[in-house]
Amino acid sequence: MATARLKVLKVGPLVTFQDLGRPGYMKFGVPGSGPMDRVSFCAANLALGNEMDSTSIEVSMGGIEIECIEGALSLAVSGNGFIGSLGDHEFETGCVFELHSGQRLSLRPGASGCWCYLAFAGKPDVPTWLGKTATHSQSGFGGGRVKTGQILKIENTETRRDREGRLHPFDFKPFDGYARIVLGPQERHFTKLARSLLLQSEFQLSTMYDRMGYRLEGPKLEIKGSLSIPSEPITKGSIQVSGNGTPTILLADHQTTGGYPKIATVVSADLDTLAQLRPHEKLRFKEIDPQDATKMARIRAIELSAYFNALARSRSNPT
Repeated sequence: MATARLKVLKVGPLVTFQDLGRPGYMKFGVPGSGPMDRVSFCAANLALGNEMDSTSIEVSMGGIEIECIEGALSLAVSGNGFIGSLGDHEFETGCVFELHSGQRLSLRPGASGCWCYLAFAGKPDVPTWLGKTATHSQSGFGGGRVKTGQILKIENTETRRDREGRLHPFDFKPFDGYARIVLGPQERHFTKLARSLLLQSEFQLSTMYDRMGYRLEGPKLEIKGSLSIPSEPITKGSIQVSGNGTPTILLADHQTTGGYPKIATVVSADLDTLAQLRPHEKLRFKEIDPQDATKMARIRAIELSAYFNALARSRSNPT
């Protein structure tokens, strides 16, 4: 089988290899990791004809520039708002194309979006941890961070011309400035004013963010009584509040347990859109009940299944 080698000419921070993460290890203190925007990650792989869980590069707003120094392969880029350049040709992300020896590809942020995904028609030769390549950004375990000067070896490469072209984007609920939340599990540890401020105030994403979570700027959410609670499991989307009243939305690399109270949880249907927000963007919260959150999750699963099935079909055999 063919092999391609790609040289990393430039790369920003928080650019890592990811697969869909390592479920089942939180009880051992191991975060799940995986992509910040799971829909865009899966879309890139499926449009290319890969398995949904195939190892890809998650590109931050720092961008990346690579040169193919050997071989040829098809690539897919997904994640709204980024701009790609292939030689002198500039394009919007959300497409499948070929990269040949001597060509340079760069990805950089455009008008919107915080993350995009670069998938390969081939298998990147990167380390695994507990059987997965998803990188935990704090420790570096997994496939690891992509570094300037690194040579990426892609094995079993193919050029898949039947896959080339634009990706149809998933029909996300347009971001209307609100993220839907379910209160709890520790809203009782907050003052009545804090709960009101959460639902009635506008917050701004801080520049203090990473794959672990997004810190929010806005009114302080006062904790009632003792700050510390017994440490307990944490889920993605939890809004945890530190001792100074600052809320943080926990995301892909969140810790597995914690003792700070969590005032609410962002519903799973809104997490991919939320992860694509940039620092300084505004955000409000809208409360829904757990039953409605469950219905949303079921509807979204059906919609995503249909979308992914359509993406997985070859363009030369759409049926």
